[in-house]
Amino acid sequence: MHSTLELSEIDKSIGRLFMSGMPGTKLDRGTEALIRDFCLGGVILFSRNIENPVQLASLCRDLQEKARKYHGSSLFLAVDQEGGPVARLKEPFTRFPGNSAIGEDENPQEKAVEFARVTATEMKLVGLNMNLAPVLDVRGREVERHLAGRTFCGDPEKVALLGRVVIRELQAHGIMAVAKHFPGLGRAPLDPHRDLPIIDAGAGEMEQVHLSPFRAAIEEGVSAVMTSHAVYPALDPDLPATLSRSVLTALLREELGFQGLIITDDLEMGAIEKTWGVPQGAMVSLQAGGDLLLICKDQNLVMDSILALRGKVIRGDIPFSRIYESMERIGKLKSRYLKKKETVSLERVRAYFHL
Repeated sequence: MHSTLELSEIDKSIGRLFMSGMPGTKLDRGTEALIRDFCLGGVILFSRNIENPVQLASLCRDLQEKARKYHGSSLFLAVDQEGGPVARLKEPFTRFPGNSAIGEDENPQEKAVEFARVTATEMKLVGLNMNLAPVLDVRGREVERHLAGRTFCGDPEKVALLGRVVIRELQAHGIMAVAKHFPGLGRAPLDPHRDLPIIDAGAGEMEQVHLSPFRAAIEEGVSAVMTSHAVYPALDPDLPATLSRSVLTALLREELGFQGLIITDDLEMGAIEKTWGVPQGAMVSLQAGGDLLLICKDQNLVMDSILALRGKVIRGDIPFSRIYESMERIGKLKSRYLKKKETVSLERVRAYFHL
C-alpha cells in the first residue's frame, strides 16, 4: 500500500473520476454522501431530475454548495441536450428539432449557431455547465433506431463543420461541449444501450469518414470526447472503444493529439454491463485511457466501482500516477470553466422564463 496515502485520500482521488446519476428532483442523502465521502467529480441529470427551470436551478445550486462546502471544488453538472429526440430540458426551455433537422436546413450553420447559443445561455442560467453534445457520428446508409434524428448527415465534411460551430458556440458561452461517440457510431447495427455492436468499417473508411469530425472537434478545442461502446475490428478486434487502449490512448491521445477529457458513455449500458459488469468496465476503461467514468443510474454501482478501483490501487495493479493523470485533466477543465464560484440566481431564472 502507498504509505503516504490515507484510504480516504485514495477514495477522494478516485471519486473525482466518476460522474453519477441521481434519483430525484432534490439533493438526496446518497448523492450527498458520494459528494462528501468520495469527492464525486460530477452529476448527470435526466428528465427524472427536472421539473421546471426554478427547481432545476435550485438543485444545481444545492449540489454545488455541497461540493464547495466539503471540498472547495465544483462539480461537472451535465445533461444530454442535443435537441430533437434527446433533450432533457423541456418547455419552457427553448426546444430545437435536433441535428438531423439542422443538417437538412437551407442555412445549417445559422441553425447550429442559434441552437448552441440559446442552449448554452439557458443551461448556464440554471447552473448546468456541461452539454453531452454534439453527436459527431456520420450517418450510415441505414440509421440504427437509437440514432434516428441525432446525426447531422452522412457527409463527414458537413458533420465536421456543424460540429465545430456547435462546439465553438457552446464553449464561447461558458458550457463545456462533449463530442460523441468516438470513434463514430454512424454504422452501428445494434443499440449499445442493449447490445454490443460491431462496426466493420475498414481502416480507410474509419480514417476518411468516421474520424474526420473528431479531428475537427479536437482542432476546435472541444473540452471532452465521449467514447462509444462498439467494437471496431480495424482498430481493436477484441474490445469496445470504451475499454480499448488502442482506441483511447494510441489513437485518440497519441495519433490525434487530444489533450482534453475522455468521458465514457454510460457504463450501465448493456454493451458493457452484460459482458464485463460495471466495476470491471470502469477499471478497464481507466487503464485504457478514460478519465471520467459515467454511471447514470445505480449509485451502488458507483460505490462498487470506486471500491474496486481502490483495491487495484492499493495492490499496485493500477499505479496511483494513472489516477493522478485523470485528476489533472479534470482539474484543468474545472479551473478553466468553473473557477468563478458563480451562484445561481433564482430571480434571474424566473425573469428569463417569465415565471
